Formats: sequence, structure tokens, C-alpha cells
Amino acid sequence: MKRIVFILLGVVFLCSLGVAAGEEQKIVMKLGHIRDLEHPTQKAALKFAELVKEYSNGRIEVKVFPNSQLGGPKEMFTQLQSGDLEMVYGGINTLAWIGGGEPYEITSMPFLYRDYDHMRRALTSDFLKSVQDQVEKATNIKIVNLNGDTAPRGLSTKGLAVKHVKDVKGLKIRLAASETAQRLWRHFGALPQQIPYAELYMALKTGVVKAQENGSLVVATKKFYEVQDYYIRTDYVRDIETFYMSMKHWNKLSEADRKLIYRATEEAGNYETELTKQVIEDSYKLLREKLTVIEPPALDIQSFRDAVVGLFDDWEGTKWPTGLMGKIRNLK
Repeated sequence: MKRIVFILLGVVFLCSLGVAAGEEQKIVMKLGHIRDLEHPTQKAALKFAELVKEYSNGRIEVKVFPNSQLGGPKEMFTQLQSGDLEMVYGGINTLAWIGGGEPYEITSMPFLYRDYDHMRRALTSDFLKSVQDQVEKATNIKIVNLNGDTAPRGLSTKGLAVKHVKDVKGLKIRLAASETAQRLWRHFGALPQQIPYAELYMALKTGVVKAQENGSLVVATKKFYEVQDYYIRTDYVRDIETFYMSMKHWNKLSEADRKLIYRATEEAGNYETELTKQVIEDSYKLLREKLTVIEPPALDIQSFRDAVVGLFDDWEGTKWPTGLMGKIRNLK
């Protein structure tokens, strides 16, 4: 009788171990972002979920929540910090909006990054690794991968063909409430105006302002080309969609699962970059039919870059390490 009892207890014990092991292996993660259902970010996020499921043989499931369903960037970062949310896919610029993330203000520096490839190489370089480590420790948020191009910002104008930095002197331009943007355009001699985004089309139409500085996608989708004559392809501020993870959840992952997730972020980010490239090309095709697009070599981008040098030097050593802008600018 005792023998039967011991056998039964042994079977129960082994079964409980199997269930526990199965529970530990099954992982369900939520991933939030702010883009709509047709945006390349959403399509890349779904691709990421698909790849993770494939590479883990269904053991890891990623549920995607688009369109700010889980909140804006700040709200989602807070959830990452508390461990209530596992992942976010969003711009690296926004990490500077929270305490501890200030060094990444350097990602929104105007005319610093020549193109997407230059920006990604700079932000994944050895000389920025210590900054990433510092920010991850300060925010309790893991930067898993910086991968996924976004549409850069440009300039549209009414009645003014901007080809050199000196051409914007006296230009009445609508700007976002950004210290960086305000300082930049005032330095160029422009006259910044504060106008709510919802009122921008009418302000451009009535001549309250003559210019605005959103990218080609905004000019195309919001039909600003109806009230503007030129789009100037400055591409002066860039961003990179970034895969973030709660450090609490990252630390729970095995090394194999970390590699699996990174592999999926790399492929999904490359997919977003290709989608974004096509969307941008489509927007320029439309704009060239509606107004005049000014771009290099007709546009002297170097005159803008030269004018910016030194403008933000007072942030060196305060927001980010001294000399970091120079290293990024000189990266070949």
C-alpha cells in the first residue's frame, strides 16, 4: 500500500514539474505604439510578432496594440518602467522626454545626421554605447534595437524658393513648441509663430504664416500643397523607430530568447525601412505634381549644416557627453 502511495506521489510531483516548466516557457508580451493601422510601424510590429512566434515555435506570443491604445510615448514608457507593459516600438527622439533619457536629445539635433544610414550607424556605434548603458540604467528601459526609418522633416513655403540658409531670413514660419526648433529657426533669421496644428492649413491659406516644417508625408496627406508653392527637402530632423523593452521583463529572458527577439527586431526594422522608403517616394511623386520640390544639388544643404555648428554647444556636457556631436558629425 505504501509503495502505491509513494508511486502516486511521485507521478503527481513529476506532473507538477512539467506544468511549471511549461508555464515558464510560455511567454505572452504586449507591444504598444502610436501609429495607425496603415502605417509602416504597424506593419513592422505585426511582422515582428509573426517572426517571434515562428522562431520560438509558438512559445512566445506578441500582442500588438497600435494607435496609442496603451497611451502616448510618456505613458507607455511609464508602463515599461513599472513592468506593466513588456514592449514599445517608437521613435528614439521620444526617450529624451522622460527622466534619465535626456542624452537622447542628441537624436533630434537638426542637420546633424546626413541620412538614415548615418544616423543608425552613429547611434549603434561604440562611442555611444556608454550613453545607452547610462540611459538604460537611469530609466529601467532596455533599448533592444534601433531599427526602422521614419519620414524626416522638411520645409514648405508660399512664394519663396528656399535654396540657401540665408533665404529664410524674415520668413514667418509655424513651428511646434520645441526649444530646439525655436532656437534653430530664430538663429537662421526666421520669424517663428505658434499656431495649433489643427489650424495650420487655414493659417497657410490666409497668409498668417508663409511656411511650416513638417515632412513630405504630412504635406501630402494634409493637402498643404494646396496652399504652398514649394517643398524644400531639407530632411533636417530624423528619427529611428526603436524596439524598447521593460528591463524587468528583459532580465527574465534567457540568453537564447534575447537573441531570438533581437533577430526578429532586426528583420522587422528592415521591413519598416523598406515600407517607409516606398511611402516617402509615393509622397514625393504626388508633391512633384502639385508644387515645386527643391532638393540637392539645387538646395545648398551644406549652408544649413555650417550655420548650425556651435548653436547647441551649451548642451554639450549637460544633456549629453562633451564632444558627442562632433563624433557623430565626423562619422564617415
